[in-house]
Amino acid sequence: MNALERLAATIEARREADPKSSWTARLLAQGPEKAAEKFGEEAVEAIIEAVRGDRERLTHEAADLLYHLLVMLAARNVPLADVLAELARREGTSGIEEKASRK
Repeated sequence: MNALERLAATIEARREADPKSSWTARLLAQGPEKAAEKFGEEAVEAIIEAVRGDRERLTHEAADLLYHLLVMLAARNVPLADVLAELARREGTSGIEEKASRK
């Protein structure tokens, strides 16, 4: 199990935790819209650090972004395994071809 899979499992385990003692439980208790909003905020912060060129800050913000992506997925009951399966399905396909197949 890799770090993302462990994190996804931890997020699932925190679903039933007390929102007063768990940030993850608090986010999930506020619903999928709040999880999506927080993901968006973190995406903007990562973009800012990418533009600034601060490698250390970008690394930190990218970690926050991945965490909030997993929370957003959990809020909509989308398992990380489903996302990984979709990535595996696309493996070896050019991005141009993959985008064209969506039409």
